Order: sequence, then structure tokens, then C-alpha cells
Amino acid sequence: MILKNDLLLRAANGEKVERIPVWLMRQAGRILPEYRQVRASLSGFKELVETPEKAAEVTIQPVDILGVDAAIIFSDILVVAEGMGLTYEMEEKKGPYFPKTIENLKDIENLRIGKADTDFAYTIEAIKITKKALDGRVPLIGFAGAPFTLLCYMVEGGGSKTFSKSKKLLFSEPEAAHKLLQKITDSTIDYLKGQVEAGADLIQVFDSWAGILSPQAYEVFSIPYLKQICEAIDSVPVTLFSKGAFFARKTMSSLPCSAIGIDWNMDPIESRKIIGNGKTLQGNLDPCVLYGSEKFIEEETNSMIKAFGSQRYIANLGHGVYPDTDPQKVKRFVETVQSFDVRSITT
Repeated sequence: MILKNDLLLRAANGEKVERIPVWLMRQAGRILPEYRQVRASLSGFKELVETPEKAAEVTIQPVDILGVDAAIIFSDILVVAEGMGLTYEMEEKKGPYFPKTIENLKDIENLRIGKADTDFAYTIEAIKITKKALDGRVPLIGFAGAPFTLLCYMVEGGGSKTFSKSKKLLFSEPEAAHKLLQKITDSTIDYLKGQVEAGADLIQVFDSWAGILSPQAYEVFSIPYLKQICEAIDSVPVTLFSKGAFFARKTMSSLPCSAIGIDWNMDPIESRKIIGNGKTLQGNLDPCVLYGSEKFIEEETNSMIKAFGSQRYIANLGHGVYPDTDPQKVKRFVETVQSFDVRSITT
């Protein structure tokens, strides 16, 4: 199928674009009343994730309502853990948690390698339905969590202030930690290959807890597994987003990915110098900027674009959009990016 709007893919691949593409992390849901209506018709978040027709519906909503240049499949990074045999729950207003966590080597050995066609069949079907419904309007992004971030959830049982349980596993039982990371990686690769086969045009890998590690620990417990994923997914562009891992930008530039997402604490000009011109950069507006006035949003967005340059760049936030953000403010951000005259800057 020929895409009517292929700006995202061209930017990711380093091809010249006449306009900067824009999408938002967590755009599928949360801020939109239309999403909340769909979710209210179901028992909860997990049923929405696991109902392909509904997941496809909320995936497409931001394209229709906000005018973004890409859809991202509605799902959750924790489906990989569930596909491996570790069930999670989503508690309203509190977030995800695991009733049973990984506590020892036996728990790791009891996990299976998740398979796209069985353990993740609902997401694969949602991608197929979404792809058909989009009819080539915009690309469809597939995604997964990075192995290290999944390990954190599976060991901690949810979010944490210190991640001491996860770090205890890394540093006291490194062999067990690597065994778990490899199982997650193998499951993730099968899952992402299934997404691509079903129609995903680009893949993003979210390393949400990357910033809790030291540079040395990140080199040992995350980078090798990100490298395996990038090498395995070679038919579509891959974007790596490691939140808080400012120290890893140089190393990440050597990985076989197409794009690197940066958060709002990472300066675009400095990041370009560190990463070089061989990768596309994505980001990095502070999501809280969208609480400001429309004039403020326009000024901050234009300033961000000028810092990144007009090419090898995908506009986005530095993290997911917050659920209490006014959709009109989000639309102003999208429209500001889309109306930016790339001829006004030479980079």
C-alpha cells in the first residue's frame, strides 16, 4: 500500500522532507473525550488493549482529531511480560502492577518465550485492522518496551522510587538478570517481527527507566539487548527512546537504529553533536509546555524546531502527553510544527 503521507518514514530514513513530521507519545487515548467514551464501554484498560477492533478505533482517533502524521498502535509495554506468563493488572489512577513478581532464578526459568501469533495475537490483529482502516493516510507505528524496563516492572511489581529490587538482581545475581533480559529480548523480537509483518511501518522501543542506571550499568544491562532488537528488526526504521539516559547518547549512535528519541532534559544542539548526522532525532518538548497559553506553545515549539533543524528530525514531546492536557493545546502544538517553514532554516 502506498502511503499518502510518508513524511515520518522519510525523516526516519534521513531522506529530505518538505515539512517536519509530528506525532505524540501516548497520543492514542488519555487526553481525548472520544477515547474515554470507548474505554467506558468496556471493563477497563486491559480489555481495551485486548479487543482488536476497539484498540484500532482509539489508535485512529488522534489522526482524525489532532491531525498527527502517524498513528501508534494502542497497547501497553507490559503485554510482553504477560505473554511470557507474568500477568499484570491495571489499577485505575494508580497504574500497572504485577500480583506475582520475579524473585529468583526459578521464577525466570518458569517464564516462556512469548510468540506473536499466540501470546500477542490481539495486538497483531489490531495492527491489521488499523492498517486497513487507515488506508495509507499515515504510517502506523508499532512498539515495545526495552528489556531493561520490562525487567524493572517484572521484578519490582510496578513503579518505584529507588528500583532497589531490580538493581539488587543486576548486581547480586548478574547471571540471572542476563537470563531474564535475554528471555525478554527473544520475546520482544518475535513480537515486533509480528507487528512488522502485520503492517507496522516503524518500530519504537521505549526504555522508560533507562535513567536509573549508571552509564557503566546501562552499557552492560541494556545496550546489548537494544542492539539485538535493532539488528533483528531490519526491514523498517527503528526508533530508540531511552528516557533519562543522556549519558548513553554516544553509544546509542553506534546502534543499528534509524532514530533516537531524546527527552526535554537533553539539549538538541548538544545531542546532535554527540549523536552525529547519521541518525534522525526525535523529541523533545516538555509535555508541561502544553499547559501554557497557545502563544507560549507556539514560541516554545518554534524554538525547539530551530534547535533541531529541519531535516533528520521528527517533532514530538520529550515523554508521553499527560492525561489532563487540553486537546486543543495539543492540536496547537501539532499545527505549529506542521506550519513551520523549513526553508527558514538551512540545517
